[in-house]
Amino acid sequence: MFRFIFSGKLHPAILHKAVKAAATAISEHEQKLIELCTVPAEEALQRLGVTENGLSDEQVETAREEYGSNILSHRKEAGIVMELLQRCRNPLVIQLLVICVVSLLMGDVRAATVVGAMVLLSVVLAYVQEHRSSKAVEKLNAMVQTNSLVMRGGKEYDIPIAEIVPGEIVILQAGALIPADLRLISAKDFFVSQSSLTGESMPVEKHAEPADVTGRGVIELQNACFQGSNVVSGTARGVVVNTGSKTHFGSIAEKLSGQRAQTSFDKGIAGFTWLMIRFMVVMVAIVFLIVGVTKHDWAEALLFALSVAVGLTPEMLPMIVTVNLSKGAMAMSKKKVIVKRLNSIQNFGAIDILCTDKTGTLTQDRVILEKAVDVTNRDSDDVLRYAYMNSYYQTGLRNLLDRSVLSHSDLDVERGCKKVDEIPFDFQRKRMSVAVDYEGDHVLICKGAVEDIYKACTHYQIDEEIHLMIDLIKDDLLEEYEELSRDGYRVLGIAYREFPQSKQVFSVADESDLILLGYIAFLDPPKGSAAKALASLKQYGVATKILTGDNALVTRKICKDVGLDEQEVITGDKLLGLDETQLGELAEKNNVFARLSPSQKENIITALQKRGHVVGYMGDGINDALSMRAADVGISVDTAVDVAKESADIILLEKSLLVLEDGIIEGRKVFGNILKYIRMGASSNFGNMFSVVGGSYFLPFLPMAPIQILLNNLLYDASQVGIPADHVDEEYLRTPRKWNIENIRRFMIFIGPMSSIFDYATFFLMLYFFNCKLYSHAGTTPEMKTYYESLFHTGWFVESILTQTLIVHIIRTNRIPFFQSVASPFLLLTTIIIMIAGAVLPYLPIGSYFGFVPLPASFWIWIAGFVLCYSVLTHSVKVWFHRKYGMD
Repeated sequence: MFRFIFSGKLHPAILHKAVKAAATAISEHEQKLIELCTVPAEEALQRLGVTENGLSDEQVETAREEYGSNILSHRKEAGIVMELLQRCRNPLVIQLLVICVVSLLMGDVRAATVVGAMVLLSVVLAYVQEHRSSKAVEKLNAMVQTNSLVMRGGKEYDIPIAEIVPGEIVILQAGALIPADLRLISAKDFFVSQSSLTGESMPVEKHAEPADVTGRGVIELQNACFQGSNVVSGTARGVVVNTGSKTHFGSIAEKLSGQRAQTSFDKGIAGFTWLMIRFMVVMVAIVFLIVGVTKHDWAEALLFALSVAVGLTPEMLPMIVTVNLSKGAMAMSKKKVIVKRLNSIQNFGAIDILCTDKTGTLTQDRVILEKAVDVTNRDSDDVLRYAYMNSYYQTGLRNLLDRSVLSHSDLDVERGCKKVDEIPFDFQRKRMSVAVDYEGDHVLICKGAVEDIYKACTHYQIDEEIHLMIDLIKDDLLEEYEELSRDGYRVLGIAYREFPQSKQVFSVADESDLILLGYIAFLDPPKGSAAKALASLKQYGVATKILTGDNALVTRKICKDVGLDEQEVITGDKLLGLDETQLGELAEKNNVFARLSPSQKENIITALQKRGHVVGYMGDGINDALSMRAADVGISVDTAVDVAKESADIILLEKSLLVLEDGIIEGRKVFGNILKYIRMGASSNFGNMFSVVGGSYFLPFLPMAPIQILLNNLLYDASQVGIPADHVDEEYLRTPRKWNIENIRRFMIFIGPMSSIFDYATFFLMLYFFNCKLYSHAGTTPEMKTYYESLFHTGWFVESILTQTLIVHIIRTNRIPFFQSVASPFLLLTTIIIMIAGAVLPYLPIGSYFGFVPLPASFWIWIAGFVLCYSVLTHSVKVWFHRKYGMD
C-alpha cells in the first residue's frame, strides 16, 4: 500500500513539491481530523460514536460498506480495447503507425500491411505478457501482508491494514506502520518518523492532549498520526478518522502518481534507447539524402528512410524486458524470494557487497536464555525475576530475547506486583525500563546493552549487599561480562532503582543512580549452513559485511565460527569524527562492524556506494529501515517488523543466505537475457545500416525494398521472443553485472561490421555471379530490370535473415555455440522457424507479394559458405572482445 514511498527511491524534490501542494489545500476529511484534534480524547471518541474497547462486528461491517477498504484509490482498469489504444501512444509504436499511414497514402498497401503486423506483434504481445506478469506479481505481493493491531469488542486482533475502517482503535508500538489517519487517545514516550511524508529525518514526539491548531498545517498536529509514517519508539492508541484515498497520504499519492525516480535499471534501459535513437536519427538522415540524391525519387527516399528507422528501432525491448523480469520474479518465488519491485531484480544480481546483521543470518535466530547470573557470574533467581518482570510488563515491540525470557512460565509476577509506568526502548539509550509496585516500593527495572546499563549505574549488588561502583570495580565487573561474550553469549544487563510509592510517572531522567543486579545471557548458535553460504556468495563475487548493534566480543565469536574474516572488529565509537573518505576506506577494508547505531549503518552503506559498489542490505528490525532505504537493494524477511518489510525491495520467505544466493543468481540470469537482446539488436541493426548506406550509394537501385526491410525486421523480432526462456552460462553468473552503456556501444561497433562484410560479399555475389549488374546495361528490358532488382533484393534478404538470426546463438554465449553452450528449446525453435521461413518465402506464392523471386540452387552453396565464415569470424571477434573489455 505504501510501497512507492517507503522504498526510498522517490526523488526528494518531487516529494517536497507534492507535500507542499497537499498541505496548502485542506480537504473536508482533513478538516474533520483537525476538529477532533482540538477537543479532548474522550470527546473525540464520543463524536465518532466509539469507545476505547473498539468497534463491534456490526459497526465494522457498516463502516466498510460506507467507506470501503483501506487502500489507495486505483485507476479503474481499462478494457482490452482502451488498454491497446493506450499502448499505441508509445513513441516506438507511433513511429510504426506513421510509416503505416505514409505507406497507405503513397499507395503501398503491402508495406502498410507489414507495418500493421509489426504494430500488432509489438502491442498485442506486450499487452498479453505484461497482463500475465502483473497478475503474477500481484499474487506474489499478496504473500507479503502488512497487519495492524486493533481493538474490537474489547479484544485485540491482528488484521490486514486494508481491513481497517474509520472508528477502529489502533494499538501502536515501535516498528509499527501508521495504517490510517488517526487521532491519538493515549501515548507514552511516543515518537513517530514522518520522513516519508515530510522529508524530515528526526522523529516527532506525539501526545494525546488537545492541540492548538493556530498557524499549524495538518501534518504538524501533535496528537494526530498519518498513514505512511512509522513508530520509532514508545506506545500509543489512536482512533481512525480517515482511511484509503481520504487520508493525507492518499492526497499526496495522487499527486505523485507516475513520478517515481529512475532506478539504475531504468537508467540503463533509457541510456540504451537514447543511444539507438541518436544513431537512428543520424543514419536515417544520411540514407534519406543518399537515396534522394542518387535515385532522384524523394518520395521513395522518404519511405525507404522510414523503413530504415523501423529497422533501427528496438520495438520489442519493452516486451523482452517485462517478460524477463516477470519470469525472473516467478522463478525467484519458487526459491522463496518475493520481488516487490520488478526493476530491483537487476540491482539484486548486480550486488557485489551484502551488508547484514548477524542475528538470524549467521545465527539460527533461535535465542535460548542460558544464564541469569549476578555480577560475580553466579546463578541468581533475582536477576531472572527482574528480567521477567521487565519483559512481561513492557508494551513495546517484544523481540526474540523478550520471548526467550517469557518462556520461563513458572514465574508468577502478577501476584503482589502491579505495573506503574514504562520508559520505552530507543536506539540512542539502547535500554528500556518498566516501573512496578513490588514489595512496598515502586521499582524501576532497567534492561539493555551492558555498556549502556553501566553508564546509568552508580552501585552494584552482591547477594543482599549494595556497593559503590568505582572505576576499578567497574573494570573487574566488566571482565565477567566480557568472558560471557567471548563464549558467544548475547548478554544484557539488569539494573534497578527503588522509588517511593508516591512517584507515579517516570521518564528517561529516572534511569540514573541505578544498582547493577546482574546479567542475562542468551545463546543464538551459528547456523550450520552459514559458512557454506558465505563461501558460495564469495564465489559469486559478493563480499559479506556484518553491520550489527551487538557488542564486539560476541560478534567476533560468531564470525569466527562461520569462517568470516574478523581480523579487526570496528565498533561504532571508532567511526565518530571520520570524514567521508576515511569512512569509505575503513568500510572497504573491514568486514565486521559492531555497536553501530542505525545512522552509522546507513553511513557505511552510502560510503561503499560512493566507491562504486552495488550494496544490498538485509535486515528485519526497526533499526534496519534506514539502511534498507539507503541500499541499492533492501532485503527483508516476511517475519520482519512492518516498517522493515515496507522499506524492502525483496522479501525472503526464509531468512537464509542460501536463499539469498539463489535470488542473486536469478537476478543475474534476468539481466543476462535482457543484455542478450540489447547486444543482438544493437550489433545487428548497426551492421545492416552500414550495408544500407553503402548499397544506397553505389547500387543503381535500392539495396532492399522498404517492405522487405520491414518484413526482415518483423521476422527477426519474432525470432527473439524465446530469449526470456534462454539459459545463461555459469561463468556469466559468477560475477556481479552492472549496466555498461559504453561497453554496449563498443560491442555494437566491433560486432556490427562483421555482418556488413558478408552483406557486401552478397552484394557482389548477386551483382557479378548472378548478373544483377545487367540491370544498368542499355539493352536490358524493363521486365529483366525488375527481375534483376528483385533477384538482388531476394538474395540479400535471405542472407540477412539467415545470418542475423543465426548470430543470436553466437552472441548469446561466450562459449563455442552449439557445442559448449546450447540455447533453450524455445529459443532454438523460434530461430529455426524464422530461418526456415526466410529461406522458403521466395519459393512460395506469397513471396511475389513482397517482391521476391526464386533463387538459383547454386546460391545456397555460396550462402552456406558465407554463414559458416560469418559464424567463425564473429565468434572469434566476440571472444577477443570479452577478453579485452569484459562481459558486462
